[in-house]
Amino acid sequence: MTWRLDTRNGNFDSEFSRFLTARDATEKDISASVRAIIDDVRSRKDTAVEEYTRKWDFAGFEMASVRVSEKEIRAAKKACPDDVKQSLKLAAKRIASYHKKQFPKDVSYIDPMGVQLGWRWSAIDAVGLYVPGGKASYPSSVLMNAVPAKVAGCSRLVMVVPAPNGELNPAVLVAADLAGVDEIYRIGGAQAVAALAYGTESIAPVDKIVGPGNAWVAEAKRQVFGKVGIDMIAGPSEICVMADGKNDPTWIAADLLSQAEHDAMSQSVLITDDANFANAVESSIEVQLVTLPRADIARASWKEQGVIILAPDWQQAVSVINALAPEHLELAVEEPQELLTHIRHAGAIFLGRYTPEAIGDYIAGPSHVLPTSRTARFSSVLSVTDFMKRTSVIGCSAVSFAALADAGIALAQSEGLGAHALSMQVRKRK
Repeated sequence: MTWRLDTRNGNFDSEFSRFLTARDATEKDISASVRAIIDDVRSRKDTAVEEYTRKWDFAGFEMASVRVSEKEIRAAKKACPDDVKQSLKLAAKRIASYHKKQFPKDVSYIDPMGVQLGWRWSAIDAVGLYVPGGKASYPSSVLMNAVPAKVAGCSRLVMVVPAPNGELNPAVLVAADLAGVDEIYRIGGAQAVAALAYGTESIAPVDKIVGPGNAWVAEAKRQVFGKVGIDMIAGPSEICVMADGKNDPTWIAADLLSQAEHDAMSQSVLITDDANFANAVESSIEVQLVTLPRADIARASWKEQGVIILAPDWQQAVSVINALAPEHLELAVEEPQELLTHIRHAGAIFLGRYTPEAIGDYIAGPSHVLPTSRTARFSSVLSVTDFMKRTSVIGCSAVSFAALADAGIALAQSEGLGAHALSMQVRKRK
């Protein structure tokens, strides 16, 4: 049954705390199984990848055909509906335009002691993009991951995507082509993550892995971190809608269901000051569920993970939002800009009644790869800088070195690091 909370109740804090941790109790420990897959791929490479892919995705799979050919991409372009192709082109253009504005600048300066200092940015060489396949086949995820990497200047973009029964969504291949992906491999799961991290006979390793996936993919990314970089450990999707009674309840119901349909563990939260409006939204959800192609998933999510929070005091509502640190936050109120200044923790914020979260998933411009599971408290949306690294630059002249050397030598000696001290002393003597 959908949760119902009221900030005016004396037990609100304890009930809200129980809601925040409810999903944690359902998580299964799959770390040992994922570790076994990763170790197997490291050891047996192509052979292991082929066996796992045959077992879980396609019995007829062969590593000889693991890479998607140019011929297949051309065929996908013909098979993809024209309106989808045009929409993907518009989305790619908007995503690129937005992320070009994020491009960081190098800095170099001489400090008062004459030392040259600064930093420079450079792109990561090779990036692996994990794209879900099968029922959860999202060409939008291709653009949202690959376009920022391309803008950053990454020289090699490698995409892995599972192909259940050997089939791939043509729109996924079209999106990859639009985004400039260099290599596409029809594999998924923990074995694909391991192949990207450690390499096989058919797939050269990458330097960083990004993109969403199921619990096995998320755990595999966690385990290969350190060997390669990763974007984040993504959990089930979330939406929080802060809405007053002036909204159309059917709009808000649809917004809540837009995330519920992703996964039975997805979380949809409505915060409102109007109990009658909350009831109307809940009634509209029941009506809309009947029409959805993924109704069973959306219903399970809303019934088990959804919550309606009555909060007549908007300041308290903002406190609840900051505690939730939601992946997606809609401010469907009269003056969203006023509330915006008080929101500290959210992956993406959607302002006003005409900005549904779904517009951000596809066409607005910012990447839709966002922190989940309250990690927006300390992490950010995927950006151009996630595909770059910053290098410090330091340059001393004889004069500026001499001005700093004594302090450096004293600190090295205090730490018992004689060679550190000596490397400065020999220059000071000269």
